[in-house]
Amino acid sequence: MPVKPKGFRKAASKVLKAVGSDVTIRKVTTGSYNTTTGAVGETTADTTVKGFIEDVLSREIGDLVKADDKKLTIAASDLDYTPTVAHRVVISSVVHQIIRVQTTEQGNTAISYELILRS
Repeated sequence: MPVKPKGFRKAASKVLKAVGSDVTIRKVTTGSYNTTTGAVGETTADTTVKGFIEDVLSREIGDLVKADDKKLTIAASDLDYTPTVAHRVVISSVVHQIIRVQTTEQGNTAISYELILRS
């Protein structure tokens, strides 16, 4: 009997809720350009999820990934959107930039997201 992707999604969420820590995914939407200030406005929406935080592995370090970056794994079912490098992550009041997003999928269904973060 084939395993359904929804089962994997639920399992990933359950495991991360058990071992993960609270993190805030900050979805950033770019607003309009202000001709007076020369700045582009943005709107943010925060979602708190459970995530597993760890250091990047030495073999992952290269042009894009730095030695002091962090890796965050979150369950895809905990968000109603796919995080991008335009979004941010807040951990213990520290705002991190998302450097890379890697999606783990089963049958074209996202199971989890691995985010490389830089503060």
